[in-house]
Amino acid sequence: MPRLALAPLLFALVLASGAAQAQNRTLTTPEASPHARVEQTVGLTEMSVEYHRPAARGREIWGGLVPYGEVWRAGANENTVFETSTAIMIEGQPLEAGRYGLHTIPGEGEWTVIFSTMADAWGSYSYDRAEDALRVTVAPRSAPEAERLQYRFDAPSASGATLVLHWAGLEVPVSVTVDTPAVVLASMERELRGVPRFFWEGWNQIAEYALDNEMRMEEALTWVETSIARQPTFANRMTKAGLLAALGQTQEAEAVREDAHVSASAEEVRAWARARQQAGQTDQAEAALERIGG
Repeated sequence: MPRLALAPLLFALVLASGAAQAQNRTLTTPEASPHARVEQTVGLTEMSVEYHRPAARGREIWGGLVPYGEVWRAGANENTVFETSTAIMIEGQPLEAGRYGLHTIPGEGEWTVIFSTMADAWGSYSYDRAEDALRVTVAPRSAPEAERLQYRFDAPSASGATLVLHWAGLEVPVSVTVDTPAVVLASMERELRGVPRFFWEGWNQIAEYALDNEMRMEEALTWVETSIARQPTFANRMTKAGLLAALGQTQEAEAVREDAHVSASAEEVRAWARARQQAGQTDQAEAALERIGG
């Protein structure tokens, strides 16, 4: 093709390229449904919901804008995302640690709440039931009018919280429970793979926690023996005595307890008693303080 004939074609390509680039040069403006994130820690478990907040704007929401009986993204724009750092229970059903797309199927009397392994889709348009990690059924309840959709975690405790979706005169509560003692013990075991394994304190701490929560006490006896081998103290001997007593070895427990008191200073006993009081074990603290006259 002659060079002159190529010129119009090249010019057209340049214009097309410029137009395409111009389309990618739009400036940022506020979203109609702003982004939001709510977080809650339960024990050592970190949970969050990341979502966008649509407004009611006078529209009929339930059974209108949000139809009954259809999968809904439980927010606006891309997936609403629920994330948990450890395994939890949702309405009594297990859910592994991970990041999940949160969907719902609203109904007049009950809602289905869905945790999908696909957390990066746009809304519910490509939702696939085969990707469900969990489905639970919950009952909605009346609530004060809320112009914008919101999520919150109600009544957080050491063992759980209630995740609540609230919008337009309706709340949808979802019970979340956590086996915090099991989570804590697993976390302590991981930490004991590091530097704390070389010192007595960490081994005593995990054994004492297991004793306080009546969990894995045979293993706890091994952990406290490791602590004593690192450095015998009043604290780890008292932990050992408590474990032996809990395991029904009463005489052995009393012998270890006596040895701990004989070799301890009054200040060691007081320091241990203060720690036991802070842990809610006031009976143990008072019994030890009585032996040194308070």
